Amino acid sequence: MSRRCELTGKGPMTGNNVSHAHNKTKRRFLPNLNEVTLQSETLGRSFKLRISSAALRSVDHRGGLDAFLAKAKDEDLSPNALKIKKEIAKAQATA
Repeated sequence: MSRRCELTGKGPMTGNNVSHAHNKTKRRFLPNLNEVTLQSETLGRSFKLRISSAALRSVDHRGGLDAFLAKAKDEDLSPNALKIKKEIAKAQATA
């Protein structure tokens, strides 16, 4: 499983540990990923996604999964999230 947020595309970053003596060693900053179940109001079912805690706050701020995916850029989304976005758009177009 990759260490990448499915909704925002946030992934690992690199940097340095810096000691008191100013010695530098390479390290990785990993995103805070959580496996959550999000409900889609349009489709009436839930989806399991691995997203960062910042993305979870953004989903809540925008008013749910449907509203978040409507505004999200396609290149940031994972293939799974892109499939959900297209399903929601299709269901909203027919309704």
